[in-house]
Amino acid sequence: MRVAILAHSTNPRGGVVHALELGDALTRLGHDVAVHAPDPNGRGFGRATLCRTVCFAARPAPEGLAALIRQRTDEYVRHLSGQTFDVWHAQDGISGNALLTMKQRGMIERFARTVHHVDHFDDPEVAAVQARGLRGADTLFVVSRLWQSWLADNVGRRAVLTGNGVDTDRFSPAPDATDEKLRARLGIAPDDVVLLAIGGVEERKNTLRIVEAFARIRSVVSKARLVIAGGASLLDHGAYRHRVRARLAEWELPEGAVIETGPLRHEEMPSLYRLASALVFPSLREGFGLVILEALASGVPVVTSRIEPFTEFLDPSSVTWCDPTEIGSIATAILDALRRPASADTVATRFGWDRVARAHLPAYEELLEHTHA
Repeated sequence: MRVAILAHSTNPRGGVVHALELGDALTRLGHDVAVHAPDPNGRGFGRATLCRTVCFAARPAPEGLAALIRQRTDEYVRHLSGQTFDVWHAQDGISGNALLTMKQRGMIERFARTVHHVDHFDDPEVAAVQARGLRGADTLFVVSRLWQSWLADNVGRRAVLTGNGVDTDRFSPAPDATDEKLRARLGIAPDDVVLLAIGGVEERKNTLRIVEAFARIRSVVSKARLVIAGGASLLDHGAYRHRVRARLAEWELPEGAVIETGPLRHEEMPSLYRLASALVFPSLREGFGLVILEALASGVPVVTSRIEPFTEFLDPSSVTWCDPTEIGSIATAILDALRRPASADTVATRFGWDRVARAHLPAYEELLEHTHA
C-alpha cells in the first residue's frame, strides 16, 4: 500500500512526531510511505527515518493565521498535483484542507484526516476553515477518546481511535554521552533539581501557572531550575509570552534559574528527559500528551492535569495529578513528584508505534475499497 502522510510543518510538535513515527511503523509493516511537509527554512525534519520524507519549498509565513492557511494550502495543492498514492492521510487542518481542495477539483477521490485536537479561533475565517476540514474528510482518526467523543457530539462524525506510541529503545533511563554534553551546554549542575516543561511558552501549555508554581518551589528547593523546551509553532504566542516574561521579571530570580532552550535536536531529546528531576505538564488542552509517555519511558516522574485525555491512560501509580487551574495544586504536585522514586514506568511499554500503525490499516483498506469501487 502506498501511503502519503501530510504534516503541517517540519517543526517537532506532537502531530509531526506522530506522522513520522506512524510512517516508520507502517514502513516496518511493509508499506510504502512518504511523509510530506512544507519547509520554508530548508532544514528538513532533522532526523533519520525509515519512511521516505518529502520536504517541499514554501514561502515565509505571511502576516495573520488566515493568510498563512491560505498560502500553505495552495502550496500543498501545487506540490501534490500529479502525484498518486493509494491512501492520502492528513495530520492537521492545513494539509486536510489541501486534500479537500484536491478532492473537490477531482484530483483525488478520498482522504483521511487525524484530529489530534480542536482549537478555538476568534477569527471567523480560520474557524470556518477548521470546520470545513473536519467535515470534509472521508475518514477521521483520533488519538484519544476525548476527541472521539467531541467529534461525535459537535460534528456528528465517527472517528477511529488509534492512540499514540513511544519508542522505548530511544527513550530510556540508560545514559549516553549526549547527556553530559547537553548538561554542559545548558549550564545545569549535577545537583540541580531540574523541572522540565515541554511545548514552549503557550497558554494551552499553562506556562504562566508553571512559572508561578516554580517561584513557590524555589522558596523550598533552592537548587530548583525550570527548563522550558520546545516552542516551534505556526501560531503567534507573542502576547502570552510577554505576560510570562513580565511575571518572571517581577521575581528577580537568579540568572539561569529559568532556561528556555527552544526546539532541541532530535538526538538531544532523550538526554533532556534524563537530566530532568520531573516533567511538569499541567496542560489545559491536549490531543494526547506524547511527552508524558516519553518521560515515563525515561524514568522521569510526571506532574500532569487530572483531566481528559490524561485520565484515559494514566493513573496515580504512574503520575502525580494536579488541578491545572490552581497554582498551589501544581506546586504541591511537583514537590510530591520529586519524592517519587525514579523508575521506567511500565505504562510506556503498552504504547508501541506498530500497534498504532495496525490500528490504521482497516480504515485504510476501507478507503481503498471505496476509492476503487
